Amino acid sequence: MEIRESAVEGLVTGSNAPTTAFWNGRRVFVTGHTGFKGAWLCLWLQRLGAHVAGFSLPPAAEPNLFDQARVSEGMTSRFGDIRDLEDLSRSVADHRAEIILHLAAQALVRPSYDDPVGTFLTNVQGTVHVLEAARRSPTTRAVLVVTSDKCYANVGWEWGYRENDPLGGHDPYSASKACAEMVAASWRASFATGSAPAIATARAGNVIGGGDWSVDRLVPDMARAFLGNHPVTLRNPDHVRPWQHVLEPLSAYLCIAEALCSQPERASAAWNIGPSQDHAWPVETLARQFASDWGDGAQLRVLREGGQRHEASILMLDSSRIRRRLGWSSRWALPRAIAETAAWYRAFRDGDDMRAVTLDHITRYGRSAITDTPPIPQAALEPTP
Repeated sequence: MEIRESAVEGLVTGSNAPTTAFWNGRRVFVTGHTGFKGAWLCLWLQRLGAHVAGFSLPPAAEPNLFDQARVSEGMTSRFGDIRDLEDLSRSVADHRAEIILHLAAQALVRPSYDDPVGTFLTNVQGTVHVLEAARRSPTTRAVLVVTSDKCYANVGWEWGYRENDPLGGHDPYSASKACAEMVAASWRASFATGSAPAIATARAGNVIGGGDWSVDRLVPDMARAFLGNHPVTLRNPDHVRPWQHVLEPLSAYLCIAEALCSQPERASAAWNIGPSQDHAWPVETLARQFASDWGDGAQLRVLREGGQRHEASILMLDSSRIRRRLGWSSRWALPRAIAETAAWYRAFRDGDDMRAVTLDHITRYGRSAITDTPPIPQAALEPTP
């Protein structure tokens, strides 16, 4: 990727899309490659010509995108636990990894209440192990640690959080992601020598996309219900999130990694990755649009009752830094992201080749122009009957 220095700010700017010229032949190590984001990312890296190795626990759900899209066919796949430092370090060394993309995590809020110890061990100690494995590796030039928009101390602002706002977290998952940010910042400050890997973190908002089968996530819950011809119940219909298609943050991860290798001192930072505030829709609005795109009698039920475990009712990011400094912008407006997601699950329902379908989504995303955000469809804003 061409990286140039801004005459005004002296900041990193560059192309919005990851470049084949950079990634072709690059040795990339992905943790969490069997997960939803990790599987999409590994397919994209394969398409770009990278030599990809993955390190992760086996897929946690059945069905799962890793198996559905036959992700392991184009990479080296190893099952392991990032809580095992020595096994992880051997795997990084065996692959002679140049870039590490760290996505492995316990990634859900509600399960973090059931297993807070496991959540902290995976998300905090696991991040320590990834950074230490990178520090031990003589070939590793860059590490991107993926955290979450939930790493911020959420005080209910109606505007986006910026990278220099305080970290925090009410629930164990959110707190563990704030801790992972602090770990990465510590490694960056403590071991920033000339030969040490450059380190950045990425804080992405809620993502949607085909192949997510996680429990207690809005779109997977709807897809399962609609595939079984059952109605779906919305537990937090008024909560607002900055929704984006999974390919949006993945494109940003790849662009950040390119910048870490090209200008590490400037790219080594925390980066928010999210859409414009026009994409911050209530749960019910997104659900109704997804049901409309699904068709075939999809049914919703709205539940507004107390007694739910704490989740922030509104959470948005200010992503102006990555747009200004790296030139990254989202490509798919939210209505298209929802339509593409519904189309993926319908293709699964119809028995299509899901590796080919997923790769086709990646190709079409890469060919898409950056577009302005259209208004929310009026039908999605109408009250529930």
